[in-house]
Amino acid sequence: MGEAIAFYSLAAAILVLAVLVVTARNTVHSVLFLVLNFLAVAALYVMLQAPFLAVIQVLVYAGGIVVLYLFVVMLVSLKAKPEAHQDKNRQTWLGTGLAVAVLVELAAIMIWSVWAPQAGHLAGGIGTVEHIGMTLYADYLIPFEVASMLLLVAMVGAIVLAKREL
Repeated sequence: MGEAIAFYSLAAAILVLAVLVVTARNTVHSVLFLVLNFLAVAALYVMLQAPFLAVIQVLVYAGGIVVLYLFVVMLVSLKAKPEAHQDKNRQTWLGTGLAVAVLVELAAIMIWSVWAPQAGHLAGGIGTVEHIGMTLYADYLIPFEVASMLLLVAMVGAIVLAKREL
């Protein structure tokens, strides 16, 4: 009974914090709510007896990703007015083509996940380092690689947007 109350309390806190991340007017407050959300998810992992996932959640997301978000918030002037002119060299057809390619990849992942055989159980428990490694690099290799490519594209896009002149 106590575990159910703790689970539902954490789940409610995660949902409330997610809504606060999206609705906060101040971007720094939004990032702080995001940190609290990541920490609540880590607490949920601890409750589910997956300590490795909890530590990775705190180190990677609550530590690294949030610092990256804060750098972006501090570097990008959100109060500045948008530029008055349009770039004549903008290639909207290229952006549209890349967006269609990403949607095709996501559709392929969804179709692959439905038709692919389900992963078997390993000797190690769920949430262990061995289980996570085997799941990522054996059963879900293609989605893992696609996610890494999407992160690379997002990083290059952020660099291009942050740069004043190409």
